[in-house]
Amino acid sequence: MDYLLIAGKLVIGIVFLLTIIRILGRKELAEMTPFDIVYLLIFGGILEESVYDDKVSIWMLIFALILFGIIVFIIEKVAEKSDRARVLLMGTPDYIVKDGKLNTNRMDRNMMEMEQLRIMLRQQGIFSLREVKDLIIEPGGSVSINTYAKYKPATVGDLNIEKPEEDPSVLLIDGGFIKEDMLELVGKSKQWLHDQLADLGYHDKENILYCEWSETGGFYIRTYDDTTDAGGRE
Repeated sequence: MDYLLIAGKLVIGIVFLLTIIRILGRKELAEMTPFDIVYLLIFGGILEESVYDDKVSIWMLIFALILFGIIVFIIEKVAEKSDRARVLLMGTPDYIVKDGKLNTNRMDRNMMEMEQLRIMLRQQGIFSLREVKDLIIEPGGSVSINTYAKYKPATVGDLNIEKPEEDPSVLLIDGGFIKEDMLELVGKSKQWLHDQLADLGYHDKENILYCEWSETGGFYIRTYDDTTDAGGRE
């Protein structure tokens, strides 16, 4: 089989895969619904069968992927507009614990054992079921937990402490390379960065492994000399 044909099919497959991911939206793996996973499995099957089958031309592959993309788009739009369709396709959250009471029927429906429940709690930093007021299994399989108020950690607001708001930090230097897009994002220039680093005693940007900055927190810098394998760059 022509290697160029295989390469062409793979490139087309990657392009359409990125398109499908955009259609599904930006989701973490835990946020994916059962249908999202089915979409990707079907997509993989289409691509796998076509790449090494010389009877399937590039145009046939493109047609199949376009048709598949249209079907996925229609299903997603129907689910977005119709509550009934969304429940059918995406599922609904399940209360395993409600007001401190276990729902064993829903545990059975989700094929969940008590030890699995305890593992989920430990992964959330909770080591006793007595702390849990509500526990919800989301459609993608992730867990949302609401603990009783007496087990919640005290916040700054609870303690009536005045604390200034903090701005998010941006990564300005990564492995010795300046992130010009991040500088542009915060409205700063490379000259400003060089001047700030020089004031802090850093004159060789290539020796800076990590440099983050925020308006409120200032700079946080680590050089290659700060690593556990100090000795610097290769």
